[in-house]
Amino acid sequence: MVKSVRGSRTGRPIMVLLDLLGRRWTLRVLWELRDGPLSSRALRTACDDVSPTVLQTRTAELRTAGLLQLRVGEGYELTELGKELMTAFAPLNRFAASWADQQQSGPPQ
Repeated sequence: MVKSVRGSRTGRPIMVLLDLLGRRWTLRVLWELRDGPLSSRALRTACDDVSPTVLQTRTAELRTAGLLQLRVGEGYELTELGKELMTAFAPLNRFAASWADQQQSGPPQ
């Protein structure tokens, strides 16, 4: 059984992860850190000015989950586990790009 996250009512790993990732701004924070560390201010700007309180809450949750770390002088960055999660999102990112192209060109004939 994995440690539950706030709002999660199950111990099943996939459900706990989905509960964590489904929280507002969580995926955006992870996504913005995919290319390297960002300071709190830079991360907030990259996240379209998410409120400081929400950003602090999400980064704390992600640190507790082992997906983020805070390095003094460098800012927030993905842990190896966080990088692995972003790698798992690569196929979804490719699908999203393809889907967006199809949306722009209209419905299939």
